[in-house]
Amino acid sequence: MSVSAKSTVIGQDAIIEKGWLKTHQWLLLRRVSQLSILGLFLLGPLASIWWIKGNLSASLLFGTIPMADPFLLLQTFFSGHQPDLTAILGALIIFTFYFLVGGRVFCSWVCPVNIVTDSAGWLRRRLGLRKSTQLARSLRYWILAMCFITPLFTGYVVWELINPVSMLHRGLIFGMGMGWSLIIAIFLFDLFISRRGWCGHVCPMGAFYSLVGKYSPLKVSASDRSKCNDCMDCYAVCPEPQVIRPALKGEASGVGPVIIASDCTNCGRCIDICAKDVFHYSSRFANKAEK
Repeated sequence: MSVSAKSTVIGQDAIIEKGWLKTHQWLLLRRVSQLSILGLFLLGPLASIWWIKGNLSASLLFGTIPMADPFLLLQTFFSGHQPDLTAILGALIIFTFYFLVGGRVFCSWVCPVNIVTDSAGWLRRRLGLRKSTQLARSLRYWILAMCFITPLFTGYVVWELINPVSMLHRGLIFGMGMGWSLIIAIFLFDLFISRRGWCGHVCPMGAFYSLVGKYSPLKVSASDRSKCNDCMDCYAVCPEPQVIRPALKGEASGVGPVIIASDCTNCGRCIDICAKDVFHYSSRFANKAEK
């Protein structure tokens, strides 16, 4: 079916061309991933099925496979505490996984705070809120540096005292208490103050995992960029819209179609929302092949 006029509703063209389900397939799979991971952790306390014990910071899968957040492990090391061999092995497992699939896959496919910030972004678009405080994207990297510097002088893993990711995940399992105030604050911050402010400009975990995935093989590619009709829907839904243009519009200057920027979360929303199927999951090495 062809679209006779450009829709003013984000994603409407894609729904007409591909149907609602295909326009939301990767978004739905992300929600299934996020909720399933949370569900696995809840099986133990709620049903005494201990397939996985712990939380996103440190856990044990099937009573055998250790998993640990490498970001937390490094903070622990800088605080002067020597991690044990099990924690180091668990961090290496997680580090290797996110290196292969793209570091910020953690942000879009695992992190429970992503659901909060995505909800704020959706409501922001529905309300037509355009005013947004511009924050430097480098801010999250400065905060990341402080997460490693402060333990050197204090001996404490300071970030974990206020980390909303750990707080929300543990809180959903064991009870939130006053932690809800921080989660609500992040929602309101993204809704009224800065578009995609938390994930795109503040969160040091996102900064850390973007560095982990800098050279990851799994990437999104605008492999059919010649079909682009400049509807701008991909820019509207992308949590890191600055990563799109070089791959989408760089053909004339010899830039390949693969989004190689490490800030890309591999969320797949650009794939979903594009009525012309410009975007696809691909490999970073496809850049050389297509050039």
